[in-house]
Amino acid sequence: MANKTGFSSVVIVAGGSGKRMGRPKQMLPLGGKPVLAHTVQAFKNTAGVQEIVVVTPPENRPALDHYFQGLIYADPGSTRLESVKNGFSKVSPQAQTVAVHDGARPLVNPAAIAVCLQTAAQEGAAVLAVPVKDTVKVCQNGVVQKTLDRSALWAAQTPQCYQREILAEALEKFGTEKDATDESQLVEKLGVKVRVVPSDYKNNKITTPEDLVFAEALLDEKVIYRTGFGFDLHRLEAGRKLFIGGAEIPHTKGFLGHSDGDLVLHALCDAVLGALCAGEIGVLFPPTDESIKGISSVTIAKKVLEIVRSHHAEIEHMDATIITEEPKMKPHYETVRKSLSAVFEIPLERISFKSKSHEHVGEIGRGEAAMCQAVATLKIRSSL
Repeated sequence: MANKTGFSSVVIVAGGSGKRMGRPKQMLPLGGKPVLAHTVQAFKNTAGVQEIVVVTPPENRPALDHYFQGLIYADPGSTRLESVKNGFSKVSPQAQTVAVHDGARPLVNPAAIAVCLQTAAQEGAAVLAVPVKDTVKVCQNGVVQKTLDRSALWAAQTPQCYQREILAEALEKFGTEKDATDESQLVEKLGVKVRVVPSDYKNNKITTPEDLVFAEALLDEKVIYRTGFGFDLHRLEAGRKLFIGGAEIPHTKGFLGHSDGDLVLHALCDAVLGALCAGEIGVLFPPTDESIKGISSVTIAKKVLEIVRSHHAEIEHMDATIITEEPKMKPHYETVRKSLSAVFEIPLERISFKSKSHEHVGEIGRGEAAMCQAVATLKIRSSL
């Protein structure tokens, strides 16, 4: 089918609170990036889509801006229909066809989107749908009243696509409907025939934790695991604050360095960069740069975390061993682990931290310096 959609816009509705998931489902991690980022990418990959409006709260937008440029944002309403209206109000006047899509459907096929848009451009309205696989019973008070003929039943998905003026009229006339579960119901009330475009079962809506597991399994991405090694050594100097793993530890001495000297964060950052084959922190934050003198190592770690995400990777495990005579580290193990969990934004159970003495040998053994050895294992996906 030739592309006859003209200027096409999409409104991605992603304003839900995710009550069943415990947090907004559209921002849950899927394949190393938020669910919503996968959804946006599908439309970025669709021929004819020239404008993407994302209806989502302001706090979700920086995560999307990390991956994409040129997105248009709209604020969510108190209902899904209000959110659609808010998003539609941001659509360019040039748009001839408009698609409305659920942000929690990340695995929609760009080819199916294109067909749906083309069908809407020619026929007025079209929705993606799949045949119902299960036998459907109509029940009342727990008793089956009748069995429906499933050969005539289709499960509607999104996107649902319309000629602009048709969607505008439907929202204007029926935009206060409380029982409408999708926009096609409003379009049907106008007397417009809505065409069904066959989709696939991968275009599932993430609503429950099981749906997220299903989506993860369906990702067409190759996953590899890599481990990197990091090392750092710093002198101890009286009167400086002591930072270990992003936590301030009470002591009379602190690490001497161009930054705050947090050798545990430095070693772990280098281990992460090593797993990515992405250099080391001395290149990112050169010790000759006076403008960053005294920089917090947490800032360095956050930059490394950005690099991890730009490689479509996630940190699976970290293990750091600090070798020092002072201070004694065992009382601070959990403090450091919790700090590392917060800095690298990974669960506590993925982090190991421990210490060894240097048996009073050399500068470390005399309490004049300390060193850290670290490894990090990353899961890396080969494509967006």
